[in-house]
Amino acid sequence: MECINRDAILAAFATVPDPRRSQGRRYPLAAILAKHTSVLAIAEWAADQPTEVRARLGFPDGPTPHQSTFQRLLRRLDPYRLAAVLTQALTGRAPTVPSVRGSQGVAIDGKAQRGRRAFGTDPQTCVHALSAVCHIHGVVLAQLPITRTATKTEAELTVAPALIAQLDWHGRVLTGDALYCQRPLCQQVRTAGGDDLFLVKGNQPDLFDDVRLLFDPPKTTLPLIDRREARTVDQGHGRYDDTRHLIASTDLTDYLDWPGLTQVFRVERTWRDNTGPHRTIRYGITSMPPEIASAEQLLALRRSHWTIENQVHYVKDVSLGEDQSPVHLGNGPMILAILRDTALNLLRDAGVSTIAAQLRAISRHPTRVLALLGFLDGENA
Repeated sequence: MECINRDAILAAFATVPDPRRSQGRRYPLAAILAKHTSVLAIAEWAADQPTEVRARLGFPDGPTPHQSTFQRLLRRLDPYRLAAVLTQALTGRAPTVPSVRGSQGVAIDGKAQRGRRAFGTDPQTCVHALSAVCHIHGVVLAQLPITRTATKTEAELTVAPALIAQLDWHGRVLTGDALYCQRPLCQQVRTAGGDDLFLVKGNQPDLFDDVRLLFDPPKTTLPLIDRREARTVDQGHGRYDDTRHLIASTDLTDYLDWPGLTQVFRVERTWRDNTGPHRTIRYGITSMPPEIASAEQLLALRRSHWTIENQVHYVKDVSLGEDQSPVHLGNGPMILAILRDTALNLLRDAGVSTIAAQLRAISRHPTRVLALLGFLDGENA
């Protein structure tokens, strides 16, 4: 298991502005590293470590911070600065930017911390971060906190341009649900050398109607001039004959006034479960022409977009306890969300596929994570 550069991590934390008064800095900011999922557990974990481990973590005199110390500090840290320095420190470990156009999908989506709803007056304000996740590797390439008090839609769209600007888009495809099907975002990705693939719904009514009428007109019309298809059939997870059928076409390329658009598509999904048969139809657009993205590739990209839900959001909620976290004051929720993303990235980079099992192993053998972070060598782990 390859470990990261300990000095790089400590140096990254050291560049985050410390909001504490100088006379109150008994503990170094760079020492706040732990694996447990609550502030109390973090404090207890640090206090339980042997003297040598505490010294390596930055507590040479023995005592470790109390729970209240962590809480006060986390709520006052700058989440934007922390996200930036951690992204920079781990840049060398991120998936390589591909050289072939359209070969790496990057999903964008917001993540809510539902545990905060009990402490707020507006349930829409619990969205705390916007992330960009690599389809193939399941790692968070960039994340930004959302501090604006607004509706979910407004908050995410306000932060999205800054998140997109953090990444190199050459060879990459931005995927997202219909919320992100916005002219400025499509233009930004194309200008940066990337491509996009989005669903289209009622938030873009003219575009939606044009694509829908092409594939599903109210009356019989002439067949599509360009029609390419792909189909997959799956079983499992309580579903049977789970079929996805995608039809792609360039018939609207010269008609639609949309930044970079070259293809439109229709995805029909049918499946059966214990409640009976089901059917959904979705429409979408992409900037990739047929010679870059076939119907099969479009369907694969659309399906792999859900990596962000299955391998990141779900794991953070279930294995890292994000939805149950009661931390809600100041910047505390955003800081912890950024640290969870970083921890997940480090485990993915180390080749860990079953996050829950690895976390259980780490809880039994804390020195394993210290070795991964470079705080101990492999022989002492």
